[in-house]
Amino acid sequence: MILVLRALGVGDLVTAVPALRALRAGYPSRELVLAAPAWLAPLVELVGGVDRLVDTAGLGRPVPVASAPRVAVNLHGRGPQSHRLLAATRPGRLLAFANADAGHADGPPWATDEHEVDRWCRLLSWYDIPADRADLGLRRPEAAGLPRGVTLLHPGSKIPAKRWPADRFAALARALTDLGHRVLLTGSADERALATRVADAAGLPSDAVLAGRTDLGALAALVANARLVVSGDTGVAHLATGFGTASVVLFGPVPPALWGPPTDRPRHRVLWAGESDWPGWDGVGSHPTMAALPLDEVLAAVAEVERVVRVSGAVAA
Repeated sequence: MILVLRALGVGDLVTAVPALRALRAGYPSRELVLAAPAWLAPLVELVGGVDRLVDTAGLGRPVPVASAPRVAVNLHGRGPQSHRLLAATRPGRLLAFANADAGHADGPPWATDEHEVDRWCRLLSWYDIPADRADLGLRRPEAAGLPRGVTLLHPGSKIPAKRWPADRFAALARALTDLGHRVLLTGSADERALATRVADAAGLPSDAVLAGRTDLGALAALVANARLVVSGDTGVAHLATGFGTASVVLFGPVPPALWGPPTDRPRHRVLWAGESDWPGWDGVGSHPTMAALPLDEVLAAVAEVERVVRVSGAVAA
């Protein structure tokens, strides 16, 4: 058994896809077990290559495996807590970043300024397991009665500082509707009130609000079959990358160099106001780097990716 720890969320799983595929190729005859939250199961199926998912949310409880793995791989973090959690499964070998506090001297050093995809590819490369950072594609699910060809706006984020202002999203929804887009609003159950506020301000009907009404499988199918996705730096943005769905991603305060889509894929546009100390910010609501992104720049980015799609046709790029 090869046990892989990645007990995080949607974007974290998608950015680890190249590493997971590399492990599948590196250990073709071994069972590949992923320790991650159970609610990610629909997305794990779209990654492919994972034989079994064991429910592991965070690092507070032991990984529920009945036997010691031949190899344990830490794709969760730098340690020491995640290292110790895997060491407790008594693996034959632990592949992880070097961490003296965890007593793990093997592995490469951690780099704070590294893109999340590159981080895990570099870790495996250290152990002579080649990984292709471009291998981010997800299996495309069927729409299964869900709307196709719609434009998805995702105004929420677990981190309020990473949200583009709601009134800006409402203005974008109005503008896109005027341009002929069918606009729907996605989000979690906790973000339904925000999505409803955006819809009301944009003059959209109540059934345009899908926030809190879709599970992860349905959300993935919506993104895979969408015309366009506009969101902040969230899991939905990573899904758009994985499916090759045209997207405009609004970044702040974390720079896109750490979590953004590949820069060589023209169907994805990133907007980023740059780094600054913003000494006047009180820490409430959208970070100033998000508030600094104007509507006209977002509309221009939408026009760019739509032009790319028209030129390239239906094949995702």
